[in-house]
Amino acid sequence: MERDVVEPKDRIRDEDAKGRADGRALDLRGLKCPLPALRTEKALGRCEPGAELLVLADDPLARLDIAHLCRESGHELRAVEDLPDGGWRFRIRRAQSLR
Repeated sequence: MERDVVEPKDRIRDEDAKGRADGRALDLRGLKCPLPALRTEKALGRCEPGAELLVLADDPLARLDIAHLCRESGHELRAVEDLPDGGWRFRIRRAQSLR
């Protein structure tokens, strides 16, 4: 079953506190390693199994750390897209059970 995903720009405004999850989108731009991976892990823990989370991050290590987090925890990293202003949009499907 495919779930709807809310794009971050529709749910998170620039004036929101960095790292705040709103719905199923998480804006972690401006945070440095290891915070993007840690906050992604925490947000995924609050999601229902099979839910999709969008994460925005611009720390250079976030691309490696979030991919590693997904591999180690059994989450599906469905897409990594470049953002026009730098950084990435990660589309992650939460695992059915946490490892």
